[in-house]
Amino acid sequence: MIISFISNMNLPDNLLAPPPLKGWKMESDTPSLSEVHRTVDIPKSAKFWQKMLAFAGPGYLVAVGYMDPGNWATDLAGGSQFGYTLLSVILISNLMAILLQSLAAKLGIVTGRDLAQACRDHYSKSVAFCLWILCEIAIVACDLAEVIGSAIALNLLFGIPLVWGVCITAFDVLLILFLQNKGFRYVEALVIALIVTIAAAFGAEIIFSHPRAVAVMSGFIPHLEIVKNKEMLFIAIGILGATVMPHNLYLHSSIVQTRKYDTDAEGKREAIKFATIDSTVALTFALFVNAAILIVSAAAFFTSGQHGVAEIGEAYRLLSPTLGVGIASVLFAVALLASGLNSTFTGTLAGQIVMEGFLKIRLKPWLRRLITRLMAIVPAVIVVVLYGASGTTKLLILSQVVLSLQLSFAVVPLILFTSDRKKMGEFANSLWIKILAWTVGVIIMSLNIKLLFDFFGITNFFIGLFN
Repeated sequence: MIISFISNMNLPDNLLAPPPLKGWKMESDTPSLSEVHRTVDIPKSAKFWQKMLAFAGPGYLVAVGYMDPGNWATDLAGGSQFGYTLLSVILISNLMAILLQSLAAKLGIVTGRDLAQACRDHYSKSVAFCLWILCEIAIVACDLAEVIGSAIALNLLFGIPLVWGVCITAFDVLLILFLQNKGFRYVEALVIALIVTIAAAFGAEIIFSHPRAVAVMSGFIPHLEIVKNKEMLFIAIGILGATVMPHNLYLHSSIVQTRKYDTDAEGKREAIKFATIDSTVALTFALFVNAAILIVSAAAFFTSGQHGVAEIGEAYRLLSPTLGVGIASVLFAVALLASGLNSTFTGTLAGQIVMEGFLKIRLKPWLRRLITRLMAIVPAVIVVVLYGASGTTKLLILSQVVLSLQLSFAVVPLILFTSDRKKMGEFANSLWIKILAWTVGVIIMSLNIKLLFDFFGITNFFIGLFN
């Protein structure tokens, strides 16, 4: 009642704000993504659904990282080799992602810092610099997957050579800047439109492939066989490693701050609630897309005895003949192109966030995003020229290994910060959230470490990668 009475007095925001949190070394100075910080108004007297729509958007930018081209190869391989069995791994991975993204959103809303700024404040300069280097490598690796995915899609749809397709992807940076200058909601609208395109394409693919409903439902139940079968476990770990993206944690903690929510305790509590709803709904779309890729692969290839389909180009060529539907392959490539374009938006945004957050270096947005894109395009062009389409597939796999290596360095600080009452005040993680978060963190770290060791152990993987 007291808070409500004070709010009705229309006092300035700074008088309503709670005392600053004491667990930080310095005040939060430059806002994260300052050009769009708190630019989206939240109607204070609106109904639940209106507020939910106002907060909706950041979760969908995050979700595109969970359905990017890096996931396609593992989902295709899992479906063609083992049918619907690994659907449970996709479900578990998605639940882990929902928890971690909710923590990232809470960190940004409560502290006014993104994860990169929080790391810079908490750790020494040398540690923060190392974390920045690791994060930049992960962003380039992720962007590399999107560049390759987009180039493959352009090649499949229009016959554009892979080299030119890779170069064309540089121009989507201009599209991002154009939309962001018009308002951040335009960026979100385009991303949501592309997600709907991907979901619609795979919805049609599921109809064409006629999967068995009972087998699909059974696949969402974890099977002990996944652990016993080494080949199945290897792909399962690959699915997990390709699902939870480290750069998304930095990204989400920043873009939730584009909303102009009240900065008092009640306002932050409301913002956390709606941001969590937003990301959960958006990641449910990602779950549908990843599950749909595996379901279509299982229904089309596993049931017809084609158990070796793992490459995107091979799946494109075989899909229409196998299903007997001419448009099936075209829809597959359209969804791939939408996925690649979508994910490039978030990768370049994340690059700007981590450079500003870790180093306090502000470049012009177009320059920062062009740098990120060029660092992905150059190795992609070299590999395409030297090794062709087979090289791009191996480079796609390598990018997922690099992401796995970096993931722990984002997850551990996130859990530490959001569990610290000095840093988060009353919004610190409760005991059961701490237990759940650390369990998820340990599982992710253990499985990704195993994935890396497996890759290192496969006939000198890195040395003979392109032989």
